Amino acid sequence: MHFKLIIAFVEDTKTDDVMHAAREAGATGCTVINNARGEGLKESKTFFGLSLTTQRDVVMLLVEKHLSRHILEHIGEVGEFDATPGTGIAVMIDVDDAVGVAHQAQELSDIVEENL
Repeated sequence: MHFKLIIAFVEDTKTDDVMHAAREAGATGCTVINNARGEGLKESKTFFGLSLTTQRDVVMLLVEKHLSRHILEHIGEVGEFDATPGTGIAVMIDVDDAVGVAHQAQELSDIVEENL
């Protein structure tokens, strides 16, 4: 079984929506890292040295490669990544190998066979 890793940088107010969208699209789980910071094309505004940026979360999803594009697109729509600048981004990376996912392999095989 081949996997892809989707990493999404999401506004903290949209994290739950993105996680739900990923499950709807076929993801079997995710890991969330809270309190991430970042900066886009424009520098973050400050007020007396305090940053006025919104909180970000990092959502990581290890997904089966045949489902990965659909999941990526669905979380992008729900997170409004392309519609509203600064709401977040998501990237997808090839995974050479993974351990600890054997318990999901049969379920993922069944899902992939249904979708192909």
